[in-house]
Amino acid sequence: MTAMPHPPLTQEDILLEGFLALDTPEGFRAELIEGEIVVTPPPDGDHEHYISRIVRQVIRRAATEMDVSGNKGLTLKGVPAAPKDHVIPDATFAPAWRSLFLGAAPWMPCDGVALVLEVTSTRPGADREVKPRCYARGGIPLYLLVDREDSAVTLFTDPENGDYREQHRVPFGKTLCLPDPFGFDLETDGFI
Repeated sequence: MTAMPHPPLTQEDILLEGFLALDTPEGFRAELIEGEIVVTPPPDGDHEHYISRIVRQVIRRAATEMDVSGNKGLTLKGVPAAPKDHVIPDATFAPAWRSLFLGAAPWMPCDGVALVLEVTSTRPGADREVKPRCYARGGIPLYLLVDREDSAVTLFTDPENGDYREQHRVPFGKTLCLPDPFGFDLETDGFI
């Protein structure tokens, strides 16, 4: 029997293997974003309050019935010379008819995801600047950001060439139109 030589591991391979082998403390989550491992602590109650308000409205009011997953691992196209991004949005929405989450691996491709939601926490800059690039590279049509420091909600739409071409921002207390497949005005008065 002859041993077949294996190609040498690249830096990207080593980083991805190390990331996937991480054993984070309970409640913490680890993401691989643009070649950097990011670990975040469990969220506070206010963070979860915003998510709850949005999920409740989507379930009750969306034109298309939606499935929602909290903290679902997604793989996205990475930047050159880095492994694929591995992100965990605060909430991931997909049309229910797709049954996208049924049988999905812990890290699943983002094909079929309609919207991802992030609420700023310990690294608001990443949610404002880095995550939009990641989600746009993945082709996710809608990225909803609740910015607690700025008391505003921003909807990023129309991903192209690794960026969103449109941004719609409203202060807390105003409504924000969520386009199809959601087709309703998101109320943010419960965020104040």
